[in-house]
Amino acid sequence: MKRYEAIEFADLPDLECCCGNVRRAFAGNEKSPASVHLLELADEPTCHYHRKTTEIYLILEGEGCLELDGELVPVKPMSAVMIKPGCRHRGVGKMKIYNISVPRFDPDDFFCDEGDVVTGGETPVH
Repeated sequence: MKRYEAIEFADLPDLECCCGNVRRAFAGNEKSPASVHLLELADEPTCHYHRKTTEIYLILEGEGCLELDGELVPVKPMSAVMIKPGCRHRGVGKMKIYNISVPRFDPDDFFCDEGDVVTGGETPVH
């Protein structure tokens, strides 16, 4: 039995989510302790938070800010930011990032505050 799993991001499906376009590695393996997402930010990502997930954003391309609990934190290539559970967050600016999720991606661990504007009046897909 292999004790590793290798993924090529180019082979993963490009999905739309409330943050932009994403390719998720290791998210479909229920035994995976974490997942890594290649994310190209949308113009207006939805501010959201997670109750269980810690995310590490590593900026690959572009510059802008991460809005973290209402504070704008400037970022540029090779900036890394750890976002702990409960922190309301979104990216601002045209950027490509790696998002490392611990534990792995869980679509049920995605929350918006009441009154947040969500496209189409539905819960955003993350």
